[in-house]
Amino acid sequence: MECALYVVATPIGNLRDISLRALDVLTSADTIAAEDTRNTSHLLSHYGISANRLSALHQHNERGAAEKVVGLLQQGQSVALVTDAGTPAVSDPGALLVEMVRAAGFRIIPIPGASAAVAALSASGLSAPHFLFYGFLPNKSAARRAVLQILIEHPYTLVFYEAPHRIVESVADLQAVFGDEREIVLAREVTKLFESIHRCRLGEALAWLNSDANHQRGEFVLLVSAAQARAAGLTAEAERTLNVLLESLPLKQAVQLAVKISGENKNELYQRALELKKPAE
Repeated sequence: MECALYVVATPIGNLRDISLRALDVLTSADTIAAEDTRNTSHLLSHYGISANRLSALHQHNERGAAEKVVGLLQQGQSVALVTDAGTPAVSDPGALLVEMVRAAGFRIIPIPGASAAVAALSASGLSAPHFLFYGFLPNKSAARRAVLQILIEHPYTLVFYEAPHRIVESVADLQAVFGDEREIVLAREVTKLFESIHRCRLGEALAWLNSDANHQRGEFVLLVSAAQARAAGLTAEAERTLNVLLESLPLKQAVQLAVKISGENKNELYQRALELKKPAE
């Protein structure tokens, strides 16, 4: 087997979602660097692969573990990198290791496989031709809303990952920033036993989550429909200003201040304000 770092995608739930090539690499690699050696041991055991070559590489030890991997490569060994689920270095540890291995002059070979984001997107029915994968939003509501405000105008399906203990708060922030009318797909436990994929308006999402405690369990992929084209002639800055003012002021007062701040056409700002306020009313 070639001396290289093999970035190996593993199943995100169903253990049969692994490629034959990935199994070949995991069987033959001199060392397997794993995010959690216990989880990877379970996968290897399922396929009759020895777990004796496992070493830990996670977010808390990545630099030190990466230096050891580079040392192994310098000795002519092959190393497979895996995380608990999905593709390493994509919303998971591994990017620093890949960077250090590349800087050391060794080859990096991707072994593609399951992706929660792409699997959820394929089953969403959202028709925008492009998507933007963001990954995990910030933990705190204020920081989350600030990020969402930046994304509000993007004409792409937006893809987020979210943990069960933050799902209600994150969906509430999505609704607060994007309004009620945009569609959301809540893909839960993708490929696992209790998989569910629910599509609705953002204004209906919290009611669905709260209708059954099971709806809040598991790992989530959230997909939000693309933004519609904003009113012609308004700059992005004017749109952002209007959004902020509408959060705390009556519509007329918000428009008046937005005109003073942005210098944009009053009629266009007023029409856009009506569109933005309509879902909430």
